[in-house]
Amino acid sequence: MPQSENKKFFENLTGAGKAIAVLTSGGDAQGMNAAVRAVVRMGIYVGAKVYFIHEGYQGMVDGGDNIAEAKWESVSSMLQVGGTVIGSARCKEFRTHEGRLKAAHNLVRKGITNLCVIGGDGSLTGANLFREEWSGLLAELLEQGLIDEEATKIYSALHIVGMVGSIDNDFCGTDMTIGTDSALHRIIEVVDAIMTTAQSHQRTFVLEVMGRHCGYLALVSALACGADWVLIPEMPPEDGWEEKMCQKLCATRSRGSRLNIIIVAEGATDRQGNAITSSIVKDLVVCRLGFDTRVTILGHVQRGGTPSAFDRILASRMGVEAVLALLETTANTAACVVSLRGNQSVRLPLMECVQMTQEVQKAMDERRFEDAVQLRGRSFENNLKTYKLLAHRKPESELPHSNFNVAVLNVGAPAAGMNAAVRSAIRVGISEGHNMFAVNDGFEGFAKGQIREIKWADVGGWTGQGGSLLGTKRTLPAKHIGEIAEQMRKYNINALLVIGGFEAYLGIMELLAARGTYEELCVPMVMVPATVSNNVPGSDLSIGADTALNTITDTCDRIKQSASGTKRRVFIIETMGGYCGYLASVGGLAAGADAAYIYEEPFNIRDLQANVEHLTTKMKSSIQRGLILRNESCNENYTTDFLYQLYSEEGRGVFDCRKNVLGHMQQGGSPSPFDRNFGTKIAAKAMQWITKKLTDSYRQGRVFANTEDSACLLGMRGRAMVFQPVVQLKEETDFVHRIPKEQWWLKLRPLMKILAKYKTSYDVSDSGQLEHVVLNRPKAFEAAI
Repeated sequence: MPQSENKKFFENLTGAGKAIAVLTSGGDAQGMNAAVRAVVRMGIYVGAKVYFIHEGYQGMVDGGDNIAEAKWESVSSMLQVGGTVIGSARCKEFRTHEGRLKAAHNLVRKGITNLCVIGGDGSLTGANLFREEWSGLLAELLEQGLIDEEATKIYSALHIVGMVGSIDNDFCGTDMTIGTDSALHRIIEVVDAIMTTAQSHQRTFVLEVMGRHCGYLALVSALACGADWVLIPEMPPEDGWEEKMCQKLCATRSRGSRLNIIIVAEGATDRQGNAITSSIVKDLVVCRLGFDTRVTILGHVQRGGTPSAFDRILASRMGVEAVLALLETTANTAACVVSLRGNQSVRLPLMECVQMTQEVQKAMDERRFEDAVQLRGRSFENNLKTYKLLAHRKPESELPHSNFNVAVLNVGAPAAGMNAAVRSAIRVGISEGHNMFAVNDGFEGFAKGQIREIKWADVGGWTGQGGSLLGTKRTLPAKHIGEIAEQMRKYNINALLVIGGFEAYLGIMELLAARGTYEELCVPMVMVPATVSNNVPGSDLSIGADTALNTITDTCDRIKQSASGTKRRVFIIETMGGYCGYLASVGGLAAGADAAYIYEEPFNIRDLQANVEHLTTKMKSSIQRGLILRNESCNENYTTDFLYQLYSEEGRGVFDCRKNVLGHMQQGGSPSPFDRNFGTKIAAKAMQWITKKLTDSYRQGRVFANTEDSACLLGMRGRAMVFQPVVQLKEETDFVHRIPKEQWWLKLRPLMKILAKYKTSYDVSDSGQLEHVVLNRPKAFEAAI
């Protein structure tokens, strides 16, 4: 959208004269504060008055000081705080007509007709009922003499926009709800810690996680840690599951493992609806197998702690989107929820989502479990299929025997989540009947013949390991092409899966170019992007980037905390990424940075001067700390040292300055739940593509594939995983700077600036459009609709 058009459209969305209230209701979730902060600052930015409603609907009913105007500084230093600082409470009184009448009166007294509700389906359903009754409530207030005729005209319509805050991820229509990713972080932290003690004593651990009606946390944490067994309410185990589970635990031990992990959702049942508790599972294992078994119930630990980078970004984006949605509403606009699908913002009719969510529970109550899984959505269904594929090995007699040899290798710098991807690829490949080979040390190791067959049990426990257990190097294949072709002939390699960053992308293209000389390279090849820099063309996200973002965010939190109680201080933080500014920009949004300098958005000394002046103005108010992120290659002259000296000099007398280079700690550490899950699913999909290509290209007793679409990159584009021939990605690539020519996350940069109090234009063409809930609906549900 042209800049002039953008500005004109944005001015039409002015909030002048409008009052917006934000409340959190129901159970708390990490990231709610980030959403509140975004609503307040975006609301003030567009000229609206913004109010806090403390203690949820109870505060709305009680009124008084519970409804207070919010200022810009009111939401400072809350981005990294878990829970909700404005309070949340379940309110029985709001469920009554009299309670809602009191709430309506309190809102009208403050002139509030725009509500942003952050909560679960119960909270959002209550808000919609309130909206539907609004005109009737005003008529009653008029009749009782509590408001006048003019007030009924001025405040004639109540507008509702919802954001889903729930760690259970139990709301249909959205990929992730606010708080889910942080809850997964808490679970995985505990699982990783438990695994070390379990291994020491050869123990079985039964972990109970939250999820009374939804098994998302249990399922994804099982996928992310490679649990032996998982029990969820949507898909109870078949009759006789006790014996099958015990056989699975024994099989795991027989392959050399010293521990077992079983994850139980708190709402797990059998097919007859009888509860399956963690204690029941423990007693079963002890009685039948005699294994030393312990139970750990995580409880409210899952709700607590600092929100993850993902939740902060999600909540910030949704908060801004909620304000835009409120500004666009008319008297006839239905209540909506703002949501995320893939990496795109969407708006969905609130009651459609609620109806779909309730239909899931109805399907479970009626024991239509397959329908319940489908209604949860494609993401949930894919997670379940992938878990079954990776956790339960079929007997040799049931496996197909393709006799195809598939090699897996890592290329480029290490990235957290690579090992989860390798494990997934190996196990899916074996399940598909292939012989799987691991290549050590990338293309260099390939040329030297560092190749070995790898079995199912060899990759046990790999999901939680950081770095690259196969070994990885940046060496490109061109100068070793003859040796690589010879090794492929020697081991009869029929397909290649390359997991890595920009070097992997270049490597696939070099192998493709050499097909005319070496027939051994005429095999299916697929690349899965894995790099902390997130600079691979053809994919919006790369394995490892989320872990790096969490490292940056956690470090920034600690650095800012170090200035607590001291004089005003500005921190300059240098991030990795080469010429790609993803980590600096998105990390800046997650950490609440005042500015992020990147190569993709050129800047000069006047921009730096404006930033210093802006920070100086903020520091003279109540703001105590400033945060500046700088991408390592954003400008060859404006180095981190230069910025440090500039800010130190220009801020003299107002603030002092410190600098920090994060360096390789961004590549280290255990992978985040997102990277484990993403790596697992994308590698499984890549292996299934390889199987299809091998079948299609097998002719006259050999594999021969030399078409463009036989060498692909599998990436996430918007809402879908897409296979793209690498040849077609050349036009999208800036090879000099090793970045894509167009990058979706650049549209998030204005959000960071707005939330840091800069005046800027915001590209509203990227704001979510109202859509309808489209999921894998069972035919019976379609008929009911």
